[in-house]
Amino acid sequence: MPICEIDPWRVQYFEHAVCPAGVSIPTEDSDAWDWNPDHRWVYDKIAIAQSQGIDAGPHGTAPPSFPVFSKPIVNLKGMGVDARVLRSPEDYARDHVSGNMWMTLLEGRHVSSDIAIADGEPRWWRHATGVAAGGRTFDYWTVHAAPDPEIEAYCGEWIAKHLRGYTGMANIETIGGKIIEVHLRFSDQWPDLYGAGWVEALIGLYQKGTWSFSNPERREGYSVVLFGPKGRRYSHPPRALAEEIKRMPGVTSVQTTFHEDRDPERHAMPPGGFRLAIVNGWDLDVGREARERLRAYHLPAAL
Repeated sequence: MPICEIDPWRVQYFEHAVCPAGVSIPTEDSDAWDWNPDHRWVYDKIAIAQSQGIDAGPHGTAPPSFPVFSKPIVNLKGMGVDARVLRSPEDYARDHVSGNMWMTLLEGRHVSSDIAIADGEPRWWRHATGVAAGGRTFDYWTVHAAPDPEIEAYCGEWIAKHLRGYTGMANIETIGGKIIEVHLRFSDQWPDLYGAGWVEALIGLYQKGTWSFSNPERREGYSVVLFGPKGRRYSHPPRALAEEIKRMPGVTSVQTTFHEDRDPERHAMPPGGFRLAIVNGWDLDVGREARERLRAYHLPAAL
């Protein structure tokens, strides 16, 4: 399989893809960092901030003002690990962590954008926004059908300046239109919502260096997330239940997003909960109904 996917719940999107040997497509930041030595600097979040004129520095240097946002300088595991707002010098002194950085606290919409790039030129965009549920968890994501001209203009100019020579996918996160993180891979949470033929175009990008994908009738999609409390061990739902949910109208996929045989503490999770499942589809209400069926299995006492 050409798409190098380590999460078994996401192999379903790529297991039938056909690709010549020798083509490797990352879904993990660790692989993307290894395979892109000329552009791996983008994983340095201080460099990303400073490339836009945003104040930032490592812990141990003095922010010019507060509040600031603090997070690891490099985080290849994601999930918002050790990220927080520091509102005062006292917060900064108390939460000083070697290897973390501070930056100006940005405000506005938080958007995740997947971009197909051929030789430093964006060829395709898709944008998603999440509804926060506290503790850096999300209730659900909307994968928007419409373009975002402001983000595409700003990030397109940044890509042209800083990613010359790069061919592949990129995921750029913005807040208030400013870039906070860059990943040299796509979001593997919802490729089923990008339309038929997208995975084949993805393979073509890495194989031939060109992008060929036509999806004139985009649909708004939704990725509904189920979180449970931390500190307990969960089991996977019965296959029959997962198959029933997949047959619900408009549901495109169900992901059980944890390793049943692995200690819960060994999963990278946000501070606010343990991610149990994701339901993707075209109808938000159906996605929520599907989530409740999974919640009834995982957390019966909570109902």
